Amino acid sequence: MKLSEVTRVIDADTHMTEVHDLFTARAPREYIDLVPRVIEVDGKPHWIIGDKVDLGPARGGGVVDREGNKFPFEECKLNGIDWVHPAAWDPKTRLALMDECGVYAQVLYPNAIGIGGQAIAGNVDDPTLRRLCVEIYNDYMAEVQADSGNRFLPMPVLPAWDIDECVREAQRVAGLGMRGVNMTAHPDDSGSPDLADRRWDALWEVCEDLNLPVHFHIGASLTSLAFYGKYFWASQHQNVRPAIGGSMLFLSNAQVVINSIVAGIFDRYPALQMVSVESGIGWIPFILETLDYEMSENAPQQLAELTRKPSEYFKTNWHATFWFEENGGDLQYLIDKVGEERVMFETDFPHPTCMYPDPLSTVEARMSTLRPETQRKVLGENAATLYRI
Repeated sequence: MKLSEVTRVIDADTHMTEVHDLFTARAPREYIDLVPRVIEVDGKPHWIIGDKVDLGPARGGGVVDREGNKFPFEECKLNGIDWVHPAAWDPKTRLALMDECGVYAQVLYPNAIGIGGQAIAGNVDDPTLRRLCVEIYNDYMAEVQADSGNRFLPMPVLPAWDIDECVREAQRVAGLGMRGVNMTAHPDDSGSPDLADRRWDALWEVCEDLNLPVHFHIGASLTSLAFYGKYFWASQHQNVRPAIGGSMLFLSNAQVVINSIVAGIFDRYPALQMVSVESGIGWIPFILETLDYEMSENAPQQLAELTRKPSEYFKTNWHATFWFEENGGDLQYLIDKVGEERVMFETDFPHPTCMYPDPLSTVEARMSTLRPETQRKVLGENAATLYRI
């Protein structure tokens, strides 16, 4: 039986490249020359925001070209939207590709504005403009979701520089029918308190009440991306550098998982759900075991204030996505350790590690080692439950 016949496959992590007129076509007249827009800089298209703050080249946001050929990241990262596969930016073409690959639905994350919206937070001082940029992006993605019949599930970005604005935007996007929110791991990059601060409880309360899982994608902050460029030794080959940086970037979400647990967030909001996106799952059992040990050794009083062992919170309040891991041939053991209801399948299309052109065939051998019920949960049922589809 093909994996697409096991259950409705839901791809829990993909990216949608922003079309060049996404913001200018929707902005009020007085803001058209301030919202994110594409202009030529030294003959190359660049994303510009505000008073001509350069966000960098207007890339295609993928490693698969129009003919379906896949390239190493460093060899194609500066290629523009005319180079990349149309499914990277065109919803109709993406749906056709999903049908071809046997994928029913996809969760979508941004590119040019920062995976966690950090490009807006870090480059615009005007609070009205910042809020407008977030709202335009989220409104557009809500339209994409509605037009797809909920086969696309975009994660709207939050204005992390202001807690009250985050609360307001979470309520607003819930009213638009969106099924979660996309949060940066480091709101302190833009002047807000860190996420352990009790002032964020206002957001956690709203997300719990409105059934909005909070998503933390790797590379979704200025801080985590800075580390991406520091892990490799300078003499490494250009193609090896992103391989090293990417490998280490996967582990950055351990920081979010650990901090959220020991901050007591889930004791205060037991139904709140969070998702570690594009970070894999192999590190999770170790880091949870480590957390139990380290808290007992170094913070026994704070440990006693939690209602459970730190390691027990993941299976009730966190989810994670995976795509290439095999765990030495015993993937079932790894998923059981993490929690079979806590793992979701992803392809990362069209990013450097994406499973293209045939994602389900790529994982068929390892998925065949799983119990039938585990296959169904990981491939689609867990995501269907979390996102209410």
